[in-house]
Amino acid sequence: MNMSTPSPLDHSVLPAGIRSRFVDGINGLRMHVLEAGFQSHSQADSRPCVLLLHGFPELAYSWRKVMLPLAQAGFHVIAPDQRGYGRTTGWDADYDGDLASFRLLNLVRDALGLVYALGYRSVAAVVGHDFGSPVAAWCALLRPDVFRSVALMSAPFAGPPALPFDTDREAAPAPAATGLADPGMNAALAQLQPPRKHYQWYYSTRAADADMRHCPQGVHAFLRAYYHYKSADWKQNRPHPLKSWSAADIAELPTYYVMRLEQNMAQTVAAEMPSADQIAACTWLPEQELAVYSAEYARTGFQGGLQWYRCATNAKFAAELQFFSDRTIDVPACFIAGKSDWGSYQKPGDFEKMQRSACTRLLGCHLVDGAGHWVQQEQPQEVSRLLLQFLRQQA
Repeated sequence: MNMSTPSPLDHSVLPAGIRSRFVDGINGLRMHVLEAGFQSHSQADSRPCVLLLHGFPELAYSWRKVMLPLAQAGFHVIAPDQRGYGRTTGWDADYDGDLASFRLLNLVRDALGLVYALGYRSVAAVVGHDFGSPVAAWCALLRPDVFRSVALMSAPFAGPPALPFDTDREAAPAPAATGLADPGMNAALAQLQPPRKHYQWYYSTRAADADMRHCPQGVHAFLRAYYHYKSADWKQNRPHPLKSWSAADIAELPTYYVMRLEQNMAQTVAAEMPSADQIAACTWLPEQELAVYSAEYARTGFQGGLQWYRCATNAKFAAELQFFSDRTIDVPACFIAGKSDWGSYQKPGDFEKMQRSACTRLLGCHLVDGAGHWVQQEQPQEVSRLLLQFLRQQA
């Protein structure tokens, strides 16, 4: 892969009013950011800041359609390529390299360092989509003085992992590892007919990066199929709550979440490659915009983003987060997802727990018509409206 020092993103691929630049010295990173509503540094504090955090396999570019509406409403809008992604450099791309730098607490440190580097003591909101959602959630949980509100998108937050409670009379307390950090689930999935595996454990394997970066169809076609399969354009996306975190129940998820055991992700999504007519009709991600993603991932590979999943499936990093057991998000919060997005339900109970207890000031929970997983790209006008409504509720 080519990890040489990149230049800013060419202005020709960005909407007028959004600029690409770099901010140095962010927790060891040279961070690439997209920016709208910018003014001279001396005027920065005259506009409240909104920080936008993308997920996988995405980029700061994923926010291009909501940045200008937020800026036009008076905000200074910042969207970084997060650690492991795009034109941000200073992270370790080696599978055997520095995995700990990708754990959630350090990703929060990245976000905090960027806010401070820009001259802000606080931001009006941190907004996270997909894997950016838990980063945003932990920003709000750990530093509510800085991240004064939080919008979570497409991935609900159920709170920190719990410490075992009232177990002193048990002969041998059960291991604390649960959920994605529990390898027992993958073993149970492999016993199903047909045998299955969870995508986050697959993403944690050494083979995953090469499977996607060097797939027979090429990175561009891989991403086209991946984005299509998880969008509202794939009409079979009809999500519903699952009964439990058991192999039989989560096997109801589409194969982009619970895969066939013998297939990799490139093979999984290839079966759902849209036709030429469907691609031509895709107004939310035309070919020239998809080319921005495919060029970046062809250059960097996927390992930087995959490191996040390796941390999520690592019991050691899950145990670290138990230090915050029973802490809640107490700043104003909202949740936005596509109505056709299985992401709201992929971990049974999280969507409900977010609303019931994890966010004590949840001001709205919105499932957007005509959108799947890529809600801010598929329905940017409605997402912009909902974000501005949320921000104004706090004024």
